Amino acid sequence: MTIRVLLADDQALLRATFRILIDSVEDMTVVAEAADGREAVDRTAEHRPDVVIMDIRMPNTDGVAATAAICSRPELADTHILILTTFENDANVAAALRAGASGFLGKGVSPEVLLSSIRTVADGDALLSPTATRALITRFLATPGTDEFLALPDAVKALTDREREVTVLAALGKSNAEIADRLVLSPLTVRSHIQRAMNKLGVRDRAQLVVVAYQSGLVKPHQHPGG
Repeated sequence: MTIRVLLADDQALLRATFRILIDSVEDMTVVAEAADGREAVDRTAEHRPDVVIMDIRMPNTDGVAATAAICSRPELADTHILILTTFENDANVAAALRAGASGFLGKGVSPEVLLSSIRTVADGDALLSPTATRALITRFLATPGTDEFLALPDAVKALTDREREVTVLAALGKSNAEIADRLVLSPLTVRSHIQRAMNKLGVRDRAQLVVVAYQSGLVKPHQHPGG
């Protein structure tokens, strides 16, 4: 399957660089570009890409608003947003996560990491490294307006022991393959558990599942995979 990518960034040179890189591999293609958030929303609706690489800071409509607009449309539920930002410095990361972003990258990312991240987000697998996850969630929980994704206690209680266990490991930044290895399950079984947990908790994607795991207390901000 070819992963269809849309590039949204106000820097034409960066878009051109990313396009050359993405189009150089067999399993990806750039289907459209956008110079601001408003254009990104329109082009996404037109082309239905698998992944949108979205700059968080753009003129007119910024990346956060564009992400929210895209993720609010049911017909674009299969489109995943990969935000370009800096983990340590960009306070808008939390807002982008609330808006529905599925992953985050620094603009200085290496070509290998960029391509791997596109594949990861398109596949719905692990979205962030454990370190990035903890830093992001810590900031998220300290940001006003995070109650909208707070899972109801009854919803959390509805998870089976295995679904809860898999959710915790996913929130700690483990990939499906790593979770499968740890729990002696197949990656397909892990994916099924995660999908059922997402359905029960009413979240759109894995990124929001991670948020709920922290907000509901299933995982603590400084918890390590061993507990």
